[in-house]
Amino acid sequence: MPIKDDIPVYTPFNPLDKRHLGESAANALLESEVFPLPPSLFIGAGVYALYYTGSFPAYSVLSDVNRDEQYLCPIYVGKAVPDGARKGGQGDDVDPGMALYKRLNDHAKSVSTATNLDLEDFHCRFLSVDDIWIPLTESLLIERFKPVWNRILDGFGNHDPGKGRHSGKMPPWDCLHPGRPWAERLQPCALSTDELDRRVRQYLENALL
Repeated sequence: MPIKDDIPVYTPFNPLDKRHLGESAANALLESEVFPLPPSLFIGAGVYALYYTGSFPAYSVLSDVNRDEQYLCPIYVGKAVPDGARKGGQGDDVDPGMALYKRLNDHAKSVSTATNLDLEDFHCRFLSVDDIWIPLTESLLIERFKPVWNRILDGFGNHDPGKGRHSGKMPPWDCLHPGRPWAERLQPCALSTDELDRRVRQYLENALL
């Protein structure tokens, strides 16, 4: 609320402001049903949130707030856009396909290959969204929850860079959760496992306690 000549000026509320529309979509996701990871096959593109309830020590604070079917804080937030949207073609004629399901299924495979994570400890929410609103909704969810796999432990959503492209460093996520074969062909991670563990614990304690 700005002040002009000691008189408050109230900005008119615009329900069609893009931020308000994005918040509406984000709230709809948080009110949606929770499913095991991966969910059953479905059609749609949009946004999603992953929740962890397991016993990995570094995530104990996070697990506590998600247990007993509370699912209060995601460990990761992401988006899945239609193939047409990736190429710049947005509109009513863009077929969403199974973008969301494929993305969630990919994440399930990543979790399954990790030597110190259990897929049964993961659940998800997802929301089919018109493609034009998908990036904004994802950004608002990340801003609201600051998920640890989005903010501190990068690399969970990465894919195999392809043959002959393994000169880069191993993502921090793969350093803390080894197992993805393609990541093990990369150069050693810039930080040690102990340092990543310490950073994750400190981040979650400051964010959730």
